[in-house]
This record gives sequence, structure tokens and C-alpha cells, in this order.
Amino acid sequence: MPAMNYPAFKAGKRTSSIDGGNMNRMFPGDPNGTITEIIADYFSRTLLPLADYVVDIHSGGKTLEFVPFACAHVLDDKEQQARCVAAMAAFNAPYSMMLLELDAAHMYDTAAENQGKVFVGTEIGGGGSADATSTGIAKRGISNVLMHAGILPGEPERHPSINVDSHDEDCFVTCEHSGLLEMRNDLGDEVQKGDLIAVIHDMERTGTAPVEYHAKVDGILVGRHYPCLTKPGDNLAVVALKAD
Repeated sequence: MPAMNYPAFKAGKRTSSIDGGNMNRMFPGDPNGTITEIIADYFSRTLLPLADYVVDIHSGGKTLEFVPFACAHVLDDKEQQARCVAAMAAFNAPYSMMLLELDAAHMYDTAAENQGKVFVGTEIGGGGSADATSTGIAKRGISNVLMHAGILPGEPERHPSINVDSHDEDCFVTCEHSGLLEMRNDLGDEVQKGDLIAVIHDMERTGTAPVEYHAKVDGILVGRHYPCLTKPGDNLAVVALKAD
């Protein structure tokens, strides 16, 4: 599917210009609901049952930026989890992550996994844009998964991939202030617990000290807020734990 929520895609937004619906918060959908709920219901009851493998080409949108990673989730069904991890490894993004969803309800990921599908999520860049590198990662990853599934002939193209996970809630740093964000680390940097990773400057009162935000775990900065204007509740940074 080139775009799941076509009205939102046309508007260059996460939410539909028709009903304001966010497709990734609408599953399993409702055949009698709004247009976004109806589309989600069609995916849930018609398209997902036809699939064996589901790959979600995703990015940080206009408000987040990530290192390019493919991910799998920790599942109660360990056999299904193993199949998802194998497909994630085949995708072979520069980073491979076991991901904790802070709120998995009503997400496309959850709908696919609840139907027993092999699901691979991705976050490839962000900031409302793409470049040649991120596009190349997505294309190669899709081809790799198709070969892994036996749909295309050949063997997946392998490059080094850094294994990380975000099982710990402390991996996520949430903004509690409004202002101008100044990052003190770049994506991909290794940080230690307690390191200063960002400050927020008050734009309403000059001369006040900026508010400091520190890493709560040892790991790699894999995500950050984008652009630099922030408000309470924004996901400020994601520090993933290095895995074996």
C-alpha cells in the first residue's frame, strides 16, 4: 500500500484532513465510523488476513527524527516473536531494535500481531523529509524481507547492524517545558546515565537559566524531537540500550 491514510498523505500530515483521524490510533477500526475508522476496519478485516508478512515503512514525521532502524516487539507468543525478529534481521537496517511501545492500543502493529502476522516496524529518518540514504535503506530492506519470505529469489543483502532495545521506560525522555530545544548530543552518539543530552531555553523571559534534561540510562541516542520548538508532553529523546 503506497499510503494507508490517503487524505493525510495528500495533506502532508499524520491526521486526515477529512475527520482528523490518526490511522495508527484507529485499529481495529469501525465499519460504521468515520472515514479513517472505516479504512482501518478494511485493513483489519480484509487486507491483513491476506498477508503473511507485514512491513510498516514509517518515520518520525515532522516532529521526530530517528536513526534508521527496523524493529520487532516482545510478544507473549515466543514462536511468533522469533519469526518477527528473523524478519527484522533480514530487513537489515543500520540499527535493529526490540521496541517497547508506551501505548500499543489501537496501533497497526498490534492489529497485525494479534492476527499472528510476522510484523516488522521501521523508523527511517524523520523531520518531514527523506534523503537518498533513507530511501535506499527502505528499498533494500523491503527486497531483503521479500527474499527472506521466499517471495523473491536470492539471499538478503547483509550489512552491519547495531542491536539495541528500548524495553526500559527510562529510555524515553519526555519534555516538561515549552521553549527552544538545544540538543547536546547527535543521533547515534553513545551517552551515559546522567549525561546532559538537551537543554530548553525559555523564549518568554530572557536571562533565565535553561532547563536541563539528562539521560536516564546508558545507551545510544536513537531519537530526538524535531524541530527545535518544544512543549510539555513532546517526546524529547529516546536513548536505546545496546544489546548483544
